[in-house]
Amino acid sequence: MPMTIKDILQRKKVSISFEVFPPKKETAFDSVLTTISDLAQLAPDFVSVTYGAGGTQASNTVAIAAQAQAEAKIPALAHFTCVGSDRQKVNAVLDALAEKGVQNVLALRGDWPANLPHEEAVSDFHHASDLVAAIKGYSRQAFCVGGACYPEGHPESGDRECDLENLKHKVEAGCDFLTTQMFFDNDMLYSFLYRMQSKGIHVPVIAGIMPVTNYAQVSRMIQLSNAYMPRKLLTILDRFKDAPEALKQAGIAYATDQIIDLITNGVRGIHIYTMNKSDVSMAIMRNIRDIVSAVNGCPTV
Repeated sequence: MPMTIKDILQRKKVSISFEVFPPKKETAFDSVLTTISDLAQLAPDFVSVTYGAGGTQASNTVAIAAQAQAEAKIPALAHFTCVGSDRQKVNAVLDALAEKGVQNVLALRGDWPANLPHEEAVSDFHHASDLVAAIKGYSRQAFCVGGACYPEGHPESGDRECDLENLKHKVEAGCDFLTTQMFFDNDMLYSFLYRMQSKGIHVPVIAGIMPVTNYAQVSRMIQLSNAYMPRKLLTILDRFKDAPEALKQAGIAYATDQIIDLITNGVRGIHIYTMNKSDVSMAIMRNIRDIVSAVNGCPTV
């Protein structure tokens, strides 16, 4: 430890990882570290730390990723966006990551900052592929670089074929693996993987799973991602939207079913978007612990 995610994916038949995000308020910083400490009890293969829009929380991302490795002993994946950044700023963040021993970076374009025209938000980096190339060209340390992919197509892409062309360009720039946007219908992922491989894209893909446990929060995220909602999940949301604990329990069950199906069908990486709620991840892991152990050849006792 630390270990690159590329190495983890080659070594494990199925990997389990979690995502946390830096707090908006500095006073809540310790709560994220507590979440990571709780997640460490589940022995994840790595934890990812998101990045604020326009790089507003870059220092927090580096600090949390570094502490995850130093104190929780979990390999960290630091998210890194290029919107609003120039080459000098990108190199400064890479310097900070290298100094802290963080080897894994998820290269993203990022969301456009509010009230800032696109032409002002872009300088040296127009696309995530530009950032991937810059990270791979960094001289002080070799980084393992991941990229995002969208089973249902990027919301800004003209069509799925165009989206795959952009994805191939990003992989050719140096991506070692891909992590999906949240999805709620596994058939969407299986179709995407088939189309991706037909396009000549063969890097490992980690499936991003969002447990639906908070109606308002998930509704906002679905609007942003344009994720397809299967009838079964819509029915759960409608039935339990006014019963928070029931919705939480049903959401954990739905995510568990998704993960079991993915593992059964050979998907080798499961990434759970925790929303900084360790109890949900703990409940899911109780449901799949023996399954993951059996696949990885490590029977539980």
